[in-house]
Amino acid sequence: MTAASMFNASSGDGYEQLMGRWSRRLAAPFLAFAGVASGERVLDVGCGTGSLTFLLAQRPELEAIAGIDYAAPYIEHATRRNTDPRVSFRVGDAAALPFPDASFDRVLCQLVLHFVPEPERAVAEMRRVARPGATVAAAVWDARGGLLAHRLFHDTAAALDPAAAARRARAFTRPMTRPGDLEAAWRRAGLAAIETGELAIRMEFASFDDYWAPYLGKDGPAAEYIATLDAAELTRLRDAVRSAYLDGEADGVRSFVAVAWAVKGIAPP
Repeated sequence: MTAASMFNASSGDGYEQLMGRWSRRLAAPFLAFAGVASGERVLDVGCGTGSLTFLLAQRPELEAIAGIDYAAPYIEHATRRNTDPRVSFRVGDAAALPFPDASFDRVLCQLVLHFVPEPERAVAEMRRVARPGATVAAAVWDARGGLLAHRLFHDTAAALDPAAAARRARAFTRPMTRPGDLEAAWRRAGLAAIETGELAIRMEFASFDDYWAPYLGKDGPAAEYIATLDAAELTRLRDAVRSAYLDGEADGVRSFVAVAWAVKGIAPP
């Protein structure tokens, strides 16, 4: 059986440290792009620990907000935080959404499709659960050219280890992360009035330790790679990444641009 996700998911706290703080920051421009209207029922596909879901919950005019994610630890984390009766979370597969046809007025998906083994099926499912006239929107990192903080890690690791170079190649060529991928998928799904955009935030780290700590956890592709290293290899990698982070200056704050591709379309009758 094909796994429903290619993202290493271990704990909600681990995800928060690795990506949650940045997905919260991206959620605001993504929601501005995707839009929202009074009385809507909204689905957040691949909600993770709830970055976008809880931003939606700040809109009192929404009728209901559902978050779904394949990672049970992330759903447990989000459920513990939730105090809004309009919000519900459940474990589920983006490529087999457990909702009837035409259930939602807006279907959103942030930073997920590139980790779905069959992303076209996920897009088709998003269209299926959207009512006619509903907006279906997604955002995915420009992994190759727009995610500088992660390139620093992957490029450094690739210079040291051929196995890391192979992992980098897979990470930066995932479907849905390249120019035009999202728009093409939306067209193949039969969505109408398609619009695309680019969303930019900054990833700011207080120090090298703040930058490095998430990679020592158990969440995400980089942590999966680090788990394959012995103590000497890990030390060599850490020292090389630290040198790249410092870049000849004292340790401290660093700020990296992060760019995401975005797309939205309308579900036809």
